[in-house]
Amino acid sequence: MNQELLTRCSNAAGPSGFEGGIRAIIREELGSLTNITTTTAGNIICELPGSGPSVGLMAHMDEIGFMVQGITPDGFLLIVPLGGWWNHTLPSQRMLVHTRAGRSIPGQVGTKPPHLLPESQRSSVMPNDALFIDIGASCAAEVADCGITIGCAVTPDVQLQGLEIPHRWMGKAFDNRAGVYCMIEAMKRLAADKPACTVQGIGTVQEEVGTRGARAMEKLPDLVIVLEGPPADDTFGQSGTCRQGVLGRGAQVRLFDPTNITPPRLGDYVLGLAAEQGIPCQATVRRTGGTDAAASYPQWHGTPAIVFGVPTRYIHSHNGILDDRDLDACVDLTCAAVRGITQQLLDSLQD
Repeated sequence: MNQELLTRCSNAAGPSGFEGGIRAIIREELGSLTNITTTTAGNIICELPGSGPSVGLMAHMDEIGFMVQGITPDGFLLIVPLGGWWNHTLPSQRMLVHTRAGRSIPGQVGTKPPHLLPESQRSSVMPNDALFIDIGASCAAEVADCGITIGCAVTPDVQLQGLEIPHRWMGKAFDNRAGVYCMIEAMKRLAADKPACTVQGIGTVQEEVGTRGARAMEKLPDLVIVLEGPPADDTFGQSGTCRQGVLGRGAQVRLFDPTNITPPRLGDYVLGLAAEQGIPCQATVRRTGGTDAAASYPQWHGTPAIVFGVPTRYIHSHNGILDDRDLDACVDLTCAAVRGITQQLLDSLQD
């Protein structure tokens, strides 16, 4: 596992609409190995030319965060969410407010204290309009002196750290910096292998607010592998009879969610390849959720897509936990899948 790269990807601030820092990391890591272009929507495409069909390794760059909506006279920052937060996790969490000048100002999510709430509200989840960021200011002028204005991005104040249990890491934004990490590492390996396919490493914007970057892709690959950081289902209180996202058991291969059905022959190809090569993976069918694969229809006119995921506990919160063996398995499976993709395989998906 490339600890330095995972640290850079996880720690970097990049909520929906503010993906520039992640785009810069991708450019730095792959600029000397691939031909890089960007789209008007902000997606980055890193291409390894080949003679065969084109395959896209797609990973969305954004994380969930907030935007400053207003500044009160007494110095509190009103916020709107960028992406889907579970509000149970928010009160009292440390945050960073990112100014246009590049400063990161620490603060925390504030709410009215429970002692001052009526009994009927004390056990209720605080809605977004009851939350604010407190940077310690006493007035709006002090906020302005920090360089904070309406429209500034806000992200969790979290740094990647290794846990005492081997292979386990805790950090922010594994949805989807785990996918970005896997895309970068797979592209590096494929640059050395030179597969027959034309391979595009694609970093998309604004997935967390409606797969907007993927839907705005101007040029379509023949097949897409979406690399993601999906929710694990192996924590206390979840059923042990049908767990499909267990840390340490390999990459998830998603066959279904409400937004995309993987072509059965494509799923069979990937799962068979994993079995042949001894790559640990977990076949997964999900009742909820969605990814950039949703953009396959109708915008991509039916481009076949499959999702490989690194199971992550507690996504869409300040801290997630993943297993680096699953990162390795996801990179291994991605590279193996790309090497075996031929025009004949693509044609067979439509039989």
